[in-house]
Amino acid sequence: MQDRRYIIQQHTTSDGVLWDLLLELDNVLATFRLEEMPETSRNARIRAEKIFDHPLRFLTYEGPVQQGTGRVRIADRGTYRTRKRSEEAIVLNFSGDALRGDFTLTRVHETLWEFTHTDRPARE
Repeated sequence: MQDRRYIIQQHTTSDGVLWDLLLELDNVLATFRLEEMPETSRNARIRAEKIFDHPLRFLTYEGPVQQGTGRVRIADRGTYRTRKRSEEAIVLNFSGDALRGDFTLTRVHETLWEFTHTDRPARE
């Protein structure tokens, strides 16, 4: 399997702080809005909402928030490998500045997912 790029953007606005996980996939960035920055502790569960895909140029974007006021900065970047992918779960292995190891995106409902860190290898 080939390594693909990812970033986590931190958006700071007047409404607070949020994070987007952007995964390079099929010439776009599949984007999940996270309610908090992923922790690397085992089994930390973070709500993740699948939002619209972004163009690849967002891999390096830092600056003003596109709509509204605030700033975007890159909170983490690196590569990942997909270990397993189905309609209900995506198991990923990250090699980034902050994210390292295995994480799973598990579908809860339509666009709602959970992002969970595990420190044991996913079953192939």
